Amino acid sequence: MQKNEILKQYFGYATFREGQEELIDSTLAGRDTIGIMPTGAGKSLCFQIPALLLTGLTLVISPLISLMKDQVQALGANGVPAAYINSSLNNNQIIKVIENAKDGKYKMIYVAPERLDMAEFIGFCQKADIALLTVDEAHCISQWGQNFRPSYLKIREFIDKLPKKPTISAFTATATDEVKEDIIRILKLTDPFVVSTGFDRENLYFEVKKPANKDEALLYYLKKNPGKSGIVYCATRKAVEEVCTHLTRAHYETTRYHAGLSEDERNKNQDDFLYDRKAIMVATNAFGMGIDKSNVSFVIHYNMPKSIESYYQEAGRAGRDGAPADCILLYGGQDVITNQFLIDNSNDNSDLDPMNLELVRIKDRERLKQMTYYCHSYDCLREYILNYFGDNTANYCDNCYNCNTNFEELDITEYAQKILSCIKRMDERYGIKVIIDTLRGSKGERILRMGLDSIKTYGIMSEVSEKRIREVINYLVLNDYLMLTNSEFPTVKLTLKSRDVLFNDEKLMMKVAGDQPIIKMKKERGLKKHYAKSEGAVNDGLFNQLKELRLRLAQDKKVPAFVIFSDSALLDMCDRMPSTGAEFLEVSGVGKMKLEQYGKAFLEVIGSFSHRRIK
Repeated sequence: MQKNEILKQYFGYATFREGQEELIDSTLAGRDTIGIMPTGAGKSLCFQIPALLLTGLTLVISPLISLMKDQVQALGANGVPAAYINSSLNNNQIIKVIENAKDGKYKMIYVAPERLDMAEFIGFCQKADIALLTVDEAHCISQWGQNFRPSYLKIREFIDKLPKKPTISAFTATATDEVKEDIIRILKLTDPFVVSTGFDRENLYFEVKKPANKDEALLYYLKKNPGKSGIVYCATRKAVEEVCTHLTRAHYETTRYHAGLSEDERNKNQDDFLYDRKAIMVATNAFGMGIDKSNVSFVIHYNMPKSIESYYQEAGRAGRDGAPADCILLYGGQDVITNQFLIDNSNDNSDLDPMNLELVRIKDRERLKQMTYYCHSYDCLREYILNYFGDNTANYCDNCYNCNTNFEELDITEYAQKILSCIKRMDERYGIKVIIDTLRGSKGERILRMGLDSIKTYGIMSEVSEKRIREVINYLVLNDYLMLTNSEFPTVKLTLKSRDVLFNDEKLMMKVAGDQPIIKMKKERGLKKHYAKSEGAVNDGLFNQLKELRLRLAQDKKVPAFVIFSDSALLDMCDRMPSTGAEFLEVSGVGKMKLEQYGKAFLEVIGSFSHRRIK
């Protein structure tokens, strides 16, 4: 069987997406391979198809139980024999998986990296024919990555214990050049074939809001988008509890997820969300890696994440099936302080020695700075994210808040001169808050104690709001007229460009927008625009009937609804209106197994709907 036949028969797709075929061919040729592809771009197929074609077993190193469970369930629904080994299984269950693997019952085994140094598992692998070893979420191997996991460092030690080196493939959605080089070096990849398809997700809409009341802004969005499924990310467990309670009291079907809950409750709450029993998941970043729920219509960050990498990975859990989805960040100044505290008090990298631990923290502070700049940018938000990852792109995307808002230009030259002069007179020794308080003439104890009320620039911007001064300072930092030190308590420093404003009368213009509610100021988007291939593609009546059928089948089989079919598959059914098995096979996401299992039921619903419409 050829790769194209595998693609259609098992996974239901007629053609490969960008980068998939090249990565598959490289792996099948026995060459070490790296795939850097955005969430939802189909990374899994790049190792699942070779696993079905290669003689021998494929091991997939995966960081989270939920990721393994979802992928193994989806593979089983497509007729692909696979299993997983992790802490959710007891010892007897693990022994059974290994026995089945010895009998050749699986083509793939997903395994947690912590299992790689267990004698029994190593013994099995040394006798098995391991053809391919895949490292999923490969950025976890780098201490410069946003989700560094020391357990990933065991992978190379494990490979070296095997009687022969398998082909190695590694995949990630978020990797800077530094992280990519770490992946190659630590895994000791041999002349790897590298494909980066770019990081853009055109279906995602980006917006940053700075609401006076985040709870009201969140409720406003949910009111404007009824019936949709989404994730609300919070920085702390306390915030998760408060937001979940707030939404539940507002009569939204909401659940929660954070590390403070018992494993049983986390699993139950996750299943409630995956199985569509609850529409909204409120969670810390402990939730979501590898979650393959295809109908997530929005991801709202109640708090700013610590890095662009984390933000894009979490936001990318929306719209995995290609449907339009919203990625909205509710920013507040306290978010920076909270994240700084989390960086300085994190135990995630406790295995590192003090010197390397401090290097990681310095890098984390730099990433936090870049994340903060994103929240203050008035330029295209998509461009900011893509440029961060090294993608060159146009500075207008037509699908973010900044690109679709009419900003006014404000001459801030005089403001800037006063701010820069104040910083110079303060000997560049203080942080943003102290600078603002001095400019506004604060009589606070700290300002008076340090004698800052005696400098010439004290109170020269007393008539300007703190918010406006902070906006101008952020603009000056973003445009390299100022810099922040990369330290636990950042201070503000002048740059060479500062002289042009202070002494050469350089004029500065800054975009400003008035306070607006959290609502998209843009062209109408949605299913009708995105899938407007024909009248059938946008018929909500048929689409809802197919969703109801999918939910019933999922409940009967005790699997998440997206394991049956994704939303995009249902929409393609609405477009094609198949009436025979052969026509049903043409639907994107329908393979031979799905046709045999579900074809009759879905064709009956489509036929009944079509008959009623004709009448």
